[in-house]
Formats: sequence, C-alpha cells, structure tokens
Amino acid sequence: MIASDEFSKDYTDYLNGTYDLVDRIVLNGYYRIAQSPGGFRVFWRQLHGTDANLDNTHLMRWAGRFARRVHVFAAKNHIPIIECKKSFEDDKRKHEIAAEHLPTDPAYTGLFCILYGRAPAPIWDIKRFRNGAIDIRRQKPYPYVNHYSFHIIDPEWGHLIIKLCPHLPCNTQIILNAHEYVARQAKKAQIAVEKVDNCFTSISNGAGFAQIADTMTVPGGEGQLAEVCDRWIYSCCLCFALSLREQQEVGFRYQYSLYQAEYSRNLLFHSGRVMDELLESLIDRTRAPLNIQTVKTIFGAKQRPHRRKKGKRRRCEKVVETPDYDLTVFKVHFGKLTAKIYSKGEHVLRIEVIAHNVSELGFGRDLSKFSQIIAALRAILERFIKVLSAINASFIDLGLLDGLSHAGTLGRARVAGIDLDRCRIQAVMAAVLALAAMPRGFQARQLATRVRAILGAEYTPRQAAYDLRKFRAKGLVEKVARSRRYQTTDRGLPAIAALSTIRDKVIRPLLAGTVSDKEIKPQQNEHAIDHQYRKIQMETATLFQILGIAA
Repeated sequence: MIASDEFSKDYTDYLNGTYDLVDRIVLNGYYRIAQSPGGFRVFWRQLHGTDANLDNTHLMRWAGRFARRVHVFAAKNHIPIIECKKSFEDDKRKHEIAAEHLPTDPAYTGLFCILYGRAPAPIWDIKRFRNGAIDIRRQKPYPYVNHYSFHIIDPEWGHLIIKLCPHLPCNTQIILNAHEYVARQAKKAQIAVEKVDNCFTSISNGAGFAQIADTMTVPGGEGQLAEVCDRWIYSCCLCFALSLREQQEVGFRYQYSLYQAEYSRNLLFHSGRVMDELLESLIDRTRAPLNIQTVKTIFGAKQRPHRRKKGKRRRCEKVVETPDYDLTVFKVHFGKLTAKIYSKGEHVLRIEVIAHNVSELGFGRDLSKFSQIIAALRAILERFIKVLSAINASFIDLGLLDGLSHAGTLGRARVAGIDLDRCRIQAVMAAVLALAAMPRGFQARQLATRVRAILGAEYTPRQAAYDLRKFRAKGLVEKVARSRRYQTTDRGLPAIAALSTIRDKVIRPLLAGTVSDKEIKPQQNEHAIDHQYRKIQMETATLFQILGIAA
C-alpha cells in the first residue's frame, strides 16, 4: 500500500509499499481510592479491619513480603529473576537483558523473566501522635525503592512488560508493542508478513493489513488495551502483594491512563543502499532550514546490502556504537513531543512521532481519549512530512515572487510588502522555516527568539507580529484558528524554502566565488555539489567580465 502524502509519492519508484502503525504504548495503572491520604486509610481498614497497625513499619513489611514471595515463586518455577543495579530506568538495556531469556517455543504464553532495580516512587509516610491522630502524606523527595518488571508473553500482544512498585498503593506501568499485536493478528487472518526486529519488511495483503492496524485507532479500540492489562496484572503481578481473595474483598481494581504513545509511517524500500543515499541527501537539504543542531549517526557492525558509491561522505556528527546496521537519526523536538526519521532494519525508513507525555497534546491522559490522541499524533506526523517534502523539493510561483515587494491587504488594513534584500526579513524567513515543523504552530515570541539568535540584535515580539502581518498578507503564513499561534500555508512553505535556498545555496556561493581574483582550483575529495559550484563560479566570472561588472 502506498501512502498519499507527497513525501512518499516522491519516492514511489523506490518503494515496495508503506504502512502506518501505532508503535510503543505505555499505560499507567493506579488504584484510585488509595491515591489520597483519606482513601488510603479507608483501604487499609477494609483490608485489616482497623488502622491501628497503619505505620511505616508495616508498610515496609508489606514491600518485603512482596519481594520474598516473588523470589520464592521464581525459584520454584525456574523463572530467571535478575537485579539491574545500574540504569534500571534505561528501557533499552532492560529490553536487551529480557531478550536473552525469550522463550524459543512460539506457542509459549505466560511469565518468562523478572527484572528488578531501584527507581523513585511516591511512597506514603505515616506519622502517629500520642492522642491517636495520624498524619499521612507523600515522602518528598520520592525515595528510590525496588521496582519489579514482569516480562510476559501474551497470546495476542506478544511480549509485554508490567512494571510494579511493591510499596502501597502498588502503582504500575504497562508497556505494549503494537507491532507484535498486528503481527499476531495478521497471522490469524492468514496474511503473510515478514517481521525483522520491530518492523515489517514484507506484507502480502496491504488492504487486509491496514484493516488490522486500524482496529487500534478506531473509537473503542482502547478496550483491548485495558483487557490485556487486566488479563495479567492481577493474577501474575499483584497477587504477590494481595491474594485474589483479598483483591475481591477490598475491591482492588486498577484504572488506566495513557502515558506515552508512538505513531509511525514506514517506507519499505527495494534497496537499503538507495534508502541510505536518499536519507543522507534529505538530511543535507533539510537540516539547515529546520535548524537541526545535531544529527547522530551510529555505525553498525556490518553494512547494508549493496556497496556504497565511492566519494559519498557523511555530513553528520558520529557516535560509535554497535547495532546491526548503520543508523542515522534525524530528530526534531517540540517540548515533550519528538518527530524523527531513521532507518530501521535493512531497507525500512521510519518517520515517527513520539509523545513522551500525552498530556502535551491537550486531551488529558484518560484511556478513553486513546483514539483522539492517536489521531493527533497522526496529524503531527502528516504536518512533519509535509514540511520535509516542501523543503526537500521547494518551488516558488513567479507571480508571487514579482508581487512580494508590493503592498498588500490583510482584511481592510493595508500592509507593507516584503523586501527580500533586508537582513531582518531574511532572518524572519529563516526563523519561520525553522519553526514550520512545530505541530501546533508557533507564537510571535518564539519567532522573536529565533530572529534575535540569527541577527544578534534586539528584536521584540511586537516586531515579529508586525512582520508576520506582511507574510499573512501574501498568503505565506496564516493564523491558527482561536489561538495566538501561526503556521505556514501549503503555498507559503515551499515558497519560503525556495527563496531561502536560492539566496543561501545559489546567489551567495556564486558571488563569493567571483569576488576573488585568484584562480578557482579544485579541492581534494571535492563533493559533487562543490564541483558544480566551481564550474558555475568560473562561468559567472567570465560573464561579469563580458558585461563589465566589477564583482
């Protein structure tokens, strides 16, 4: 299946297809009653019949009893239980440890590995007074205590992780992978797919696959998330703290909220070599306009299929690690949201949007908002792709170019034109382009901050609002409805990108090469673009001599 976005259309000849999918999902589980001091006291009374024994000593005994039960159960059932003394919050490291113990039997279901280590957690602090009064409050700062990660194989979701804090109120976190869910559902529907690592490299029935993937994003799809959590959390994790009978007596039930989510578009290329070359050229063209400070390249232990062409050099910051293949990560951060492009597997290019905290999207964190949150992530992804496509292949309407310097109107007000020769306007264009990928638009103060950094001079939000009126009058920028934010228009984005590219990549290099009387000589290991610049500069210098222009 081929996506309808312009970015994918540009590379249709090199693609086997594309697919969209929700990726990693992180849920938080909590027992609502026990989250407040009064509710926690009620819960303790229901469990023990009295709160006379409610103190820090009994709470510590509770956590210790949980730990002993887990270790005894693991030893009895030959389940590996591993302590992670360092970097327990590093999900990548924990995943690698658990991967070593994955069951080889494809029909296996249930618990197969337990990891534990120290991490901060909200713990109740109990103070009792001589008159019988009791004070219950959270310990501040949050102390580091052991957390237990239960690695489970589910028949529908595959490998899932339930991380539980043994200290009351036993808050939990559940990590799911939608790629594994879709792979298992596709197998049930007799759709042949090839899955390598965490991506699909071949899909036999694109339409059927898309229907399975869409079941997660339709309204009501969040029900299956709560179902898989309930299937394991009470019988496999919480039972070490409360038996099933005790859970029923006190009515201990978790409520779930969405914490993190990822949504990706995956482009399946015919050749990994071609994908690498296209990704490198895309980064070269879009890094500067989007003001990307760092592009990380991780070198792998082996190369992708097919040899690279000689003379191709990476223009990226390099960090040495050892994955299977070279990996170039191109990230843009928007607060607690991240959009990134990177190669996945041999020939899969993934464009991904990550909500590190879904509350950033403005829908809250209730699980019932799952479909709206995923729709918002998809919209951010489409916006990011549109910006990349516009910068990667920018264009400008000649009629727009001729009329930029003329005065325009915004509503009934007359607005001055855009003078491209002014340094201030050039800085505003560069700042608008750098902010174009922001998912909910940008504010005048954010534009002013960018322009000040470019000019190195004072530039206020009031001046930014005045300049934005000029761009709005020409249809290059528009105001986001019911907000004080702005965003580039479909027509304005490629036009601004083209104007910036012409000035920075064509006019300035050519003029820079003609002001010197020295002979322009080729450099060692010269890039193809530099070679073309040198040839054009030589011809331009000759043209200036014929026209009698002193450069």
